[in-house]
Amino acid sequence: MRLTELLAQKPVLLADGATGTNLFEMGLMSGDPPEMWNLDHPDRIHALHQSFVDAGADIILTNSFGGNRRRLVLHKLDGRVKELNAAAARNARQVADGAGRPVVVAGSVGPTGDLFQPLGPLTEDEAVEIFVEQIEGLKEGGADVIWIETMSAAEEMRAAAKAAVKAGMPYTVTASFDTAGKTMMGIPPSAMPEVAGGVDPNPVAVGANCGVGASDLLVSVLSMTEANPEAVVIAKANAGIPQFHGDHIHYSGTPELMANYARLAIDAGARIIGGCCGTSPAHLAAMRQAIDGHVRAERPDAAKVIAEIGPLVAPPKAGGGEEVRRRRRH
Repeated sequence: MRLTELLAQKPVLLADGATGTNLFEMGLMSGDPPEMWNLDHPDRIHALHQSFVDAGADIILTNSFGGNRRRLVLHKLDGRVKELNAAAARNARQVADGAGRPVVVAGSVGPTGDLFQPLGPLTEDEAVEIFVEQIEGLKEGGADVIWIETMSAAEEMRAAAKAAVKAGMPYTVTASFDTAGKTMMGIPPSAMPEVAGGVDPNPVAVGANCGVGASDLLVSVLSMTEANPEAVVIAKANAGIPQFHGDHIHYSGTPELMANYARLAIDAGARIIGGCCGTSPAHLAAMRQAIDGHVRAERPDAAKVIAEIGPLVAPPKAGGGEEVRRRRRH
């Protein structure tokens, strides 16, 4: 499997940057399904993937984050799940195959947006079926690995993992720790190395993506690598903090900040490092240079992360309730 082979060859891999926020810059309108661009504007999707490959990415994610039946029904596209996901994978595969070096195509699989019983309507069997449908499309289009991301509930992570196994695909799992140091459903980062417990085979890698800021994500990574120093851990942080400028969301992180984040992520034990919301090709190029030039240093603590990257946006709290809400990666 290409991801495992690359992990054996390189100490650290660079994953790509944002999909949604970069597509908005390319003309995607708020509320429109980005998955339709796989068919309507494949040239723009190719251009985004190519920009990340040119910046040095070892892994590119397909434009399929919301490509499950429960998401697509909102746009009356639930009958086109396999078609849209296969197109997403083919678009990425075409760019990866033309890179002149190994580039992994990771099939992005985001949450359904529904809560599991007893809090909501979704059962595990239904969720597995929903994810299998999407994953089979990604597999058909040529994805190397399934990239389960921005998750918050253990039940949904396990359902997606079971679906990947059922479809015969290797997989990774990342969660978003955006609620007082935990996911919105209360999962701490230290639980991630065992999040797919009971699913065979285990994920190739686990980690954190999105969330509320690079500092918070790095602290989550520290917790994971402390819980299991042998785990292959993914760090895919937003480019700084989201700030609203009128109707536009701007992310505060500069290329220099994201380069520093990449160096700290290496020191924290991450093996796969990328960017999420707001991460442009320019950010990623700076991260590539930082990774290539970095000699692993002493493991940081939270204080060093805060001193170099900035304060935590959602620091862990003693007690208090968890807000249950739906989210989507931007």
